[in-house]
Amino acid sequence: MTNSIVTFESIMYAFLGGVLPAILWLLFWLREDAKRPEPKGRIIETFIAGMLSVLVVLYLQREVFYFSYYGVFPFLVWGTLEELVKLGSAYSTALRSKDDNEPIDPLIYMITAALGFVALENTLFILNPLINEGLILAEQSVPIAVNTGATRFLGASLLHILSSGAIGVALSLAFYKSRGTKIMYGLIGLLVAMAIHTAFNSFVYNFFDTHSLVIFGSVWFGVAVLLLIFEKIKAIAP
Repeated sequence: MTNSIVTFESIMYAFLGGVLPAILWLLFWLREDAKRPEPKGRIIETFIAGMLSVLVVLYLQREVFYFSYYGVFPFLVWGTLEELVKLGSAYSTALRSKDDNEPIDPLIYMITAALGFVALENTLFILNPLINEGLILAEQSVPIAVNTGATRFLGASLLHILSSGAIGVALSLAFYKSRGTKIMYGLIGLLVAMAIHTAFNSFVYNFFDTHSLVIFGSVWFGVAVLLLIFEKIKAIAP
């Protein structure tokens, strides 16, 4: 029988290990838009909405687990849910507000929502080995938690930036276009995000032990491309 012991200390370690790296990534991307920064309050609001969206995803994934487990596309179902909920959190807080007023903004807000999602998701992943003594030896829990945090910092965190960034890029490129064109671009961006997320989850599940460097390297390359596109979008004029 598994014994789960939840302490304030374990929760704080997990929270700091999940949230601080996400904030570091967020500061990196905000610095890229330092000349015309977004309102701090809107960024914080979007980040928190991204965190809370994890709870929505957990509920939805539990509800569809039976169908996805017996279906052919579990990774597609789970990845799609996460991308839709992250998009929803960005839209509800920022994308429909007056602060979304220049082409780079949709990309900034999508990345912010994604990193909020990353913060709480990583916290939960780090917390798991710290509280489940029945699964692992006590002296192994901290190294496993640290390794989990480091792995997700370099892998899953960037995956969320890349996938949500794909939606942000699409919305940014359509910023000065008609409403119908914006919707079409947004749907294309969402499909790209779903494909990226599904592929990452599938490869991690099936090939991580033998091809982890290739999987992570692909994500790093994608983020480097995203950074180049980020600079191009900043130059878009009406």
